[in-house]
Amino acid sequence: MKLLSISDGKGYFLSYSGEQTLLDKIAKEDLLRLVELTLSSDCQLDAYDPSLIHNQAHQIIYENIWSRLCELASKKKQFLDESKRLYLSEYERYKNDRPSAREVPVAECS
Repeated sequence: MKLLSISDGKGYFLSYSGEQTLLDKIAKEDLLRLVELTLSSDCQLDAYDPSLIHNQAHQIIYENIWSRLCELASKKKQFLDESKRLYLSEYERYKNDRPSAREVPVAECS
C-alpha cells in the first residue's frame, strides 16, 4: 500500500477513504494514521525528489513526512520491541493479579 506518492508535480497521501489526497489537506489524524500504517504493515513511499514536486508547500510537507516515516519504518522492529518492554511489567502485574477462573464466584441465574 502506497502511503505517499508524487503525481503530476504534486504530493499525495493515502486518506481514510483509501484515495490519494493532496498533501496540503493533511490533518493531525491523517498523520497518526500514516504512523499506524507504517508500524502495522508493509508500506511504500515514493522517494522524495524535489524536482518532481512543483508546489513548494508540497515539497516541504512531503520531505518532512517522508523522512520521518522512512526513519520509523527502518526502526520499526526496535520501536515495537521497546513498546512491548515498556508495558511488559504492567502486563505481568495484571496477569498475576487477575483471579483465575476457579476463584471467580459463579451465580446461577433463575
